[in-house]
Amino acid sequence: MRSEATLELERFLPYRLSLLSNRVSASISRAYANRFTLSITEWRVMAVLARFPGLSSNEVAERTAMDKVAISRAVGNLLDHGRLQRETHGSDRRKSVLTLSPAGHAIHADVVPRAKAYEQALLACLEDEERVALDRIIDKLMRQQAAAAEHL
Repeated sequence: MRSEATLELERFLPYRLSLLSNRVSASISRAYANRFTLSITEWRVMAVLARFPGLSSNEVAERTAMDKVAISRAVGNLLDHGRLQRETHGSDRRKSVLTLSPAGHAIHADVVPRAKAYEQALLACLEDEERVALDRIIDKLMRQQAAAAEHL
């Protein structure tokens, strides 16, 4: 018999956050997956570049905390489908930056209202004070995550 402590996975915060994130991402992806044949990663790349145009693939990966290979594959697909544009960065010809193409902007403009409506429906069960508290808690956890990782 093992003397290790049992991990109650269904109450373990990282697991619960992952489940919620996966379920939310899967639900919201229905707003664009079939209509535009976009993956979750491709949509995230587009959303980041709509907010922060002119990033490199590595910078997109950093902002999304996603795997660089997955981001690179998504960028390649988006470029192939004319949803992104790639340009060299000023005088540094080794660095390329990405922006949404006109087609990418059109898709983004179509998906954003759907995504916002989904967010509102998801948060509808919370009172205004709970929404504010949730934002504060998520911000605190985001800041604490790096420090907590040092204890692993």
